[in-house]
Amino acid sequence: MATDAEMRTKFWKALKSDRTMFLGMAEGEDGHARPMTAQLEDELYNDGEYRGPVWFFTSTDNALYQMIQQAELANTNPRAMAHFASKGHDLWTSVQGTLTTTRDRATIDRLWNRFVAAWYDGKDDPKIALIRLDADKAEIWIDASSLVAGIKMLIGIDPKQDYEGKVAEVRL
Repeated sequence: MATDAEMRTKFWKALKSDRTMFLGMAEGEDGHARPMTAQLEDELYNDGEYRGPVWFFTSTDNALYQMIQQAELANTNPRAMAHFASKGHDLWTSVQGTLTTTRDRATIDRLWNRFVAAWYDGKDDPKIALIRLDADKAEIWIDASSLVAGIKMLIGIDPKQDYEGKVAEVRL
């Protein structure tokens, strides 16, 4: 049975490797989320634990960026709805937190990489911006092999025990 700390570590390791999350606002978009590439800061890792925000490069004309900006102007911190599935489909996560925006040049410089560069006309692109996700909690599921569960059900064995310890609600 995995501990909460082990579940968190598995999540951060998978996100660092796979990077694509579906990101949206918890309210006001009728559940709409869009795939975005997560940027994590290497120096914020400590023994597999990550302590910092998740960043997403975007454009100032992106609808999510604009909605977050409107909320910031109204002095509210919009709640995030973010979902992640590892490439091997052996870990799924639903993340909650707050969203903010920035166009801070030092942060853009720090996070810039060749994958980001492919989407923009350089770091000086006038539309380049960042969305910051400050995650506070998540629900993490680790695959307990649905194929095996299906076979067990066919032969009359209850598969629920295979899922014990494979789900955790954790603080991030």
